[in-house]
Amino acid sequence: MAVKEKACRNCRYVLEEGDTCPNCNEKAFTTFWRGYVMVLNPEQSEIAKKMGITRRGRFALRLSR
Repeated sequence: MAVKEKACRNCRYVLEEGDTCPNCNEKAFTTFWRGYVMVLNPEQSEIAKKMGITRRGRFALRLSR
């Protein structure tokens, strides 16, 4: 059985399990999201800077609902 990934509505961090976002400690998630970006080095990433990402991880590009 595949795990349904969810994205934090506040910071867009994508996670597979848990009920609290490890990035921003929010508890609001959506399973309706599209695309993602992997941030490996947020200090040097132009995309991370434009998205306001300061931590390594996988972040959703677009949230729905």
